[in-house]
Amino acid sequence: MSFNKDTVNAPIRDRMEALVRRKQKEITAGLETLEPTARFRADEWSRGEGQGGGISCVIENGETFEKGGVNISVVYGKLPPAAVNRMRADHKNLKTLDDGFVPFYACGLSMVIHPHNPHAPTTHLNYRYFETWNPDGTPQTWWFGGGADLTPSYLYEEDAKLFHQEHKNALDKHDPAFYPKFKKWCDEYFLIKHRNETRGIGGIFFDDLDDRSPDELLKVVEDCFDAFLPSYVPTIAKRKDTPFTPEEKNWQQLRRGRYVEFNLVLDRGTQFGLQTPGSRVESILMSLPATASWAYDHHPEEGSREDALLKVLKNPIEWV
Repeated sequence: MSFNKDTVNAPIRDRMEALVRRKQKEITAGLETLEPTARFRADEWSRGEGQGGGISCVIENGETFEKGGVNISVVYGKLPPAAVNRMRADHKNLKTLDDGFVPFYACGLSMVIHPHNPHAPTTHLNYRYFETWNPDGTPQTWWFGGGADLTPSYLYEEDAKLFHQEHKNALDKHDPAFYPKFKKWCDEYFLIKHRNETRGIGGIFFDDLDDRSPDELLKVVEDCFDAFLPSYVPTIAKRKDTPFTPEEKNWQQLRRGRYVEFNLVLDRGTQFGLQTPGSRVESILMSLPATASWAYDHHPEEGSREDALLKVLKNPIEWV
């Protein structure tokens, strides 16, 4: 039977690929409505013959967005035993063949957006599908993972509530137990352990999701994708032209330093990408801000807006 990659007759991996390609175009177009002149630049890359590749869409030095990337990757090949052993710690169902290598397929969209204005929050989104194959090419192990979260430098409760409500609405279509579970998972995953503070005010996160039919879980991912623009674009439109002081910009730089610490020290996606043979470092490290700073033993003034944010990061709250 013939099919295109976006029909119900196609394998899940092909339908996921069609979804991330479509969402990359929708998300970049939606974010560009907030930019007077800057546009995303598409950079197509390949891992080599028969190993897949991707498209990195990057925006830099805009009036609204200082730096951002919306990347898709569709990669496949064989994971060596060392990489398999590292992955198995976080993925309970990963199996190996007799030679220790694992034929795999990984497809996803990963996005990080760093606005220029310190009152406009950074955001991250990632949805992915991972599959290993039997020797005959049929799926052996599979799962979905991903989520979306918000990282403000200054806390606006209405922005946090909007972001969480839109994602809760998307998940409630499938199971009312999803949002509270995935919200808690997000708070725990994005904890900067050596600081004992979360990276931001959270969102949703899940991994190793394979307890329902792949068709249903693909629809969950699609609905979560659809929640992103309504959860973020109105906030940026509201905050992007807010006046700010040099001191507020400096606080944003310090918060970006925390972002860098998490991504380089703790993020499993970054580690997996850098450990995968033939990986593209530029796309993996796209998540890092253009600028960031660190100050020795810095503590915001008690009762300040900076201190108010830090208190929430050390004690996550329920937004909806």
